[in-house]
Amino acid sequence: MAEFSVNATRFDPYKNFKFRVKWDGRYVAGVSKVGALKRTTEVVKHRSGGDPSSSRKSPGRTEYEAISLEHGVTHDANFEQWANKVWNFGSGLGAETSLKDFRKDIILEVYNEAGQVVLAYKVYRCWVSEFQALPDLDANANAVAIQSIKLENEGWERDYAVVEPTEPSFVEP
Repeated sequence: MAEFSVNATRFDPYKNFKFRVKWDGRYVAGVSKVGALKRTTEVVKHRSGGDPSSSRKSPGRTEYEAISLEHGVTHDANFEQWANKVWNFGSGLGAETSLKDFRKDIILEVYNEAGQVVLAYKVYRCWVSEFQALPDLDANANAVAIQSIKLENEGWERDYAVVEPTEPSFVEP
């Protein structure tokens, strides 16, 4: 594990609105929202017969919650094509699921206000468990049509190779 570098001059935490998602080696266009990265470890309680009346606790299985991704509806078919690898309507008996490549590793990058990568997370063996092609359509609304996928995954980790950059400073002429 790499050592952490600390920017002693940075006081503000990073914002949550500058990020990019990458899969298959390229950035996915127009992603406007990414759900939280969250894991939960079960608590296993146990006690020996001779112990006092309190129990001991130890970690059990760890589960990783699904991650949702949203982007505006366009002609870009990335979300739909990936979702179709899990279930493709009308593909014929025995060919509904692509077992070869329905899982992907993704990378989530977080940027500072200057546009520098400050954090990155690798999310492993993701697959689409839910796909929303269109939202509710409403002729009286004034909103962007959003498409979404829900990604099941088998774990994630921070990429410690991404270190805190030296932040730029603007020099007065």
